[in-house]
Amino acid sequence: MAMMPIRNYELIILFILLSATVSNAAATSGDRLNISRPLYDGETLISAGGAFELGFFNPDSNSSKRYVGIWYHNAHEVVWVANARNPVAGFSGSLTLTPNGTLVIVDRKNSTDVIIWFSSGPSKSIATATTPIAQLLETGNLVVKSDADAADDETVVYIWQSFDYPSNTILPGMHLGWDLRTGLNRNITSWATLTDPFPGIYTFAIKLGGVPQLIETDGQSLYWRGGPWVGNGFAGTQQGSAYQAFITTSLVMSKEEVAYFFEVNQGFARITIFPDGTTQRLRWQDPPGKWSFFWKTPTDQCDAFSPCGPFGICNADLTPFCSCLPGFRPKNPDRWALTDVSDGCVRNTTLDCSRSGTKGADGFVPMNGVKLPDTSAAVGDLGLGLDDCRVKCSMNCSCTAYSVTNITDGGSGCILWAGELIDIRLLPQSGRDLYVRVAAADLAKIIGSSQSDHKGKRGVATVLPILGSILVGFILISGLIICHYKRKKKIITFHGENGEVISDGNGFDLPLFDFETIADATNNFSVDNRLGEGGFGPVYKGRKKDGSEIAVKRLSKSSMQGISEFKNEIMLIGKLQHRNLVRLLGCCIERQERMLIYEYMPNKSLDTFLFDKTKTKLLNWDMRYRIIVGIARGLLYLHQDSVVRIIHRDLKASNILLDLEMVPKISDFGLARIFAGDEAKSKTKIIAGTYGYMSPEYLMDGFFSAKSDVYSFGVLVLEVLSNQRNSSWQSNNHLVEHAWRLWEEGRALELVDGLTSDSFSIIEVFRCIKVAFLCVQQFPDERPFMSSVILMLTSDKELPEPKCPGFVPCRRHFEVQHSSSENKELGSLNKITLTLPHGR
Repeated sequence: MAMMPIRNYELIILFILLSATVSNAAATSGDRLNISRPLYDGETLISAGGAFELGFFNPDSNSSKRYVGIWYHNAHEVVWVANARNPVAGFSGSLTLTPNGTLVIVDRKNSTDVIIWFSSGPSKSIATATTPIAQLLETGNLVVKSDADAADDETVVYIWQSFDYPSNTILPGMHLGWDLRTGLNRNITSWATLTDPFPGIYTFAIKLGGVPQLIETDGQSLYWRGGPWVGNGFAGTQQGSAYQAFITTSLVMSKEEVAYFFEVNQGFARITIFPDGTTQRLRWQDPPGKWSFFWKTPTDQCDAFSPCGPFGICNADLTPFCSCLPGFRPKNPDRWALTDVSDGCVRNTTLDCSRSGTKGADGFVPMNGVKLPDTSAAVGDLGLGLDDCRVKCSMNCSCTAYSVTNITDGGSGCILWAGELIDIRLLPQSGRDLYVRVAAADLAKIIGSSQSDHKGKRGVATVLPILGSILVGFILISGLIICHYKRKKKIITFHGENGEVISDGNGFDLPLFDFETIADATNNFSVDNRLGEGGFGPVYKGRKKDGSEIAVKRLSKSSMQGISEFKNEIMLIGKLQHRNLVRLLGCCIERQERMLIYEYMPNKSLDTFLFDKTKTKLLNWDMRYRIIVGIARGLLYLHQDSVVRIIHRDLKASNILLDLEMVPKISDFGLARIFAGDEAKSKTKIIAGTYGYMSPEYLMDGFFSAKSDVYSFGVLVLEVLSNQRNSSWQSNNHLVEHAWRLWEEGRALELVDGLTSDSFSIIEVFRCIKVAFLCVQQFPDERPFMSSVILMLTSDKELPEPKCPGFVPCRRHFEVQHSSSENKELGSLNKITLTLPHGR
């Protein structure tokens, strides 16, 4: 996509428009807002030091739309917008703080108060003896806190803060990334246009999975990748050193949080993502009194995500700018000659792992000063130095490259890549050293040529000229080679009973356990060790000699799942690594046995809590909400972020396991299927799964896709909320239909009768119910992708209205009119009746 950078005159025009609109807000109310009086359009809050201002504004002088935002008091640049999706029509709006700590934007129409926007549920409960206040801090952060914590103290715990819900700008001290305790994803999103703050298509964020990295997306696709953290910045950012005199950057990686932030030593600075996709770090210069950028991205053709395909490297100073890594050649020479390099490169010579550690073994070519490859599936190991990292990669046949860098601010570590290396570019000034695995025959040629022709030169500067000569030869004979070149099929080999390793023919290995080890661990499969039984067979708890606990699934003779499902689960889950997926440790195939060995989940499966009258009381709302979000993140990984796209096809409560900390982990991949990168859906003649969780198109016609899993997730969410099991679609007792009737009648809170009213956030509950209905829509195209589901669950963005769910005989769809009793239950906010079941 061609880039259209923001030009200076466009910024000037924008500043003039903003200046004209925000200057109307002349009346100020200090820096605080309390529950006794709203902030009306025309009034503003100004931070104590005068840096920031909050009030109603309009970025388009030709429109009557009004937004609540925060802007620099003197520079007049908007940095945060509350109601970007739902503006107030005219000057009748007000911002209200309710007694429970919720901020509400109200538009008064025809003597009726209509809620336009409200903040997400408070993260800290307010004691009955205290009241909340809202304060605009000098940092630009709008916070809600208890009046007992009114002092400006760093130890104050905020009930809610705008820094947790960024718009299109990162300010100093604001954290970009993930709060792992709550599942909150703090990212910035572009405006639709320079004068329309409605969320655009570009998002700037931290991506989890593998080694966390900085990314920008344009909807569902990666648009730009900043790479992993390397100590003083991200591996793929071309940032100079001049800014370091007044800016300090940091990355936090802990059990609680993975987030980036920066601080300034003097003046103002910000990071803003613009409607055309450019992201800029800007600094206010006074004089001359204007914003100027000192870093932006994308900057050239090599900044696009993976412009040269797998095993390709991009150099913006060369024409053509794509070439192959040393030891590789174009996969499709004819297309390559026509500058179509999307297929990338393949190895000249197949690796030979059998010679590892001996003379003539495969080796590594150093690539100096490069942007490190995509780390979505990479593995980080803190504390390993260069030599240990090399040894670890050498011993793993799947390892294709390694690098040592500052993974966190706390120290360096080793990053290991498996499979294809994607999105590499030359960055001589700020790049890192990458060591790429090549076959021994190619290594000898590269080293020999390097020593004779380019002594003293390093990295890419050494290998690229040689590579050009090699490519010419390969292109000449490529016609012969390509006729005989075929990719190896993925094969699972089951042979021998002496502790071999299962392999798929592409470098994937899975340990084999011998029968005696498993028998000893499970006390010879005793009844006391039996945890339960599923379609696969019985499951046993075991304890290995080193004290670690395991769970063993033993295929029974009468199992409905046969050897194909066994192989399927091995080859799928063995490649996956995610916090919300159960980890497969190995398998056993001795004595005609077929056993899978997993990490042990002490809290068993989700259904044992949901559908047990005693245990279900142990699941408070926070636990349920974290479980819902955790399952969603696991599905997103399967559908989008894993090495291969996977459709689970049997998502249900009994296939969600819970670890010691009640973290949900998706299990049982016997029915799962791999989808090709461009494959949208597939069809099967054999319908396999669980009634009640299967989507209409799968059950009726055999079509399944990622949206089939989304449907199952929606059903599962309703079960988590209600403690009720969704029975077969043929039954009269259908949970989805029951829930939809309650929703239509304005009685949706009856779904959560098992929770006391003071133990959950009403706003969060309604949001989850609404998301569930969006997931169980009749037609796949009407259901959201899991990336959108997570966004809807973890943000306060407005949700679309759900239609009648699948398998539900709907009479009609109409707006909900709530009874006075429910209004009383939801409470009154400063005399404003809050009717939220269809709220945002």
